Amino acid sequence: MEPRYTKLAQTLCRYSMTLKKGDKLLIDAIEIPDEMTVALIREARACGATVWVRPIHTVISRELLMDGTQAQHEATLSWELPQMKHMTAYCGIRGANNMFESSDVPADKMALANKILRPSIDQRINHTKWVVLRWPNPSMAQAAKMSTEAFADYYFKVCTLDYSKMKPGALALKKLMEKTDKVHIKGPGETDLRFSIKGIGAVSCIGEMNIPDGEVFSCPVKESVEGIIHYNTPTVYLGNPFENVKLEFKKGKVVKATCGSGNVKKLNEILDADAGARYVGEFAIGFNPHVTHAICDILFDEKIAGSLHFTPGMAYETAGNGNKSQVHWDLVLIQRPEFGGGEIWFDGKLVRKDGLFVPKELQKLNPANLR
Repeated sequence: MEPRYTKLAQTLCRYSMTLKKGDKLLIDAIEIPDEMTVALIREARACGATVWVRPIHTVISRELLMDGTQAQHEATLSWELPQMKHMTAYCGIRGANNMFESSDVPADKMALANKILRPSIDQRINHTKWVVLRWPNPSMAQAAKMSTEAFADYYFKVCTLDYSKMKPGALALKKLMEKTDKVHIKGPGETDLRFSIKGIGAVSCIGEMNIPDGEVFSCPVKESVEGIIHYNTPTVYLGNPFENVKLEFKKGKVVKATCGSGNVKKLNEILDADAGARYVGEFAIGFNPHVTHAICDILFDEKIAGSLHFTPGMAYETAGNGNKSQVHWDLVLIQRPEFGGGEIWFDGKLVRKDGLFVPKELQKLNPANLR
């Protein structure tokens, strides 16, 4: 057994999911080595949990989506939702060999599947101890512009980080966000955005749900968002690549959306998926010291040190504004100097400048204090 597999399995089972005797764990093994799945099963059993595994292949999933009917998806939900309700824990490891595998699935087919299967996802998010992560492979290495071996080394370094070191600073940021009303974001391009998070609350994420991790999230009061945000991080959503996404808000709603790469039509199709897709469901600040640049994988990119993400679509039940949507698209803005800089202000006080936290109690989250 590869020692790094064992260490990662220990992190996931004992720290992220805190598995205990009697827990019922569902593993979605999406094109990952059998040895990693075995490592997870063994570690979960050592914690006293019972384990179920679903091997998933993205090529087959695409084929089912291409001509998927409402009857087919409802049949899937008829067994998947009861199964999820039976679980107390969930681990999803995604190792898709081609991140663009679903890029040619018609938008209406994807929207139908997402809408019908949403209850199962909500059950997992809101009622299990869950953790999700990607798996290192040549596709991810290529997106990161690294060799396969170097990327694997980087991956395990990031994913087996001692996340408990983030706890004091993350708790301080959580408390500050819980007291905050007005947020003002300034950045490169045309970014000048204002909104309120009063009464929403905040959640610290330090390796307990996503790996890699390192963020504190809240959510705008639904109709409070005004201004423009110009994201500077490339992204892939539903198998489609986007760059330089720019969103203009009025009374909380995206009234204009543009991007590079000739994908403006696809961008607006996603935002028109339902009534909630043009409203924002999450505002989060990222601070993982080892994640420094985008690799077009959102589980990594949303944790980039010195970044924030501002998310059109579904809000979480915890620290949410009640917005409902089949979309949840974490779009990232990096504010470090080499990306153009930027500032975050809470109630007229500077909280972060050019990617570094300013208040003394938050400086624990700056990269030099977390590495």
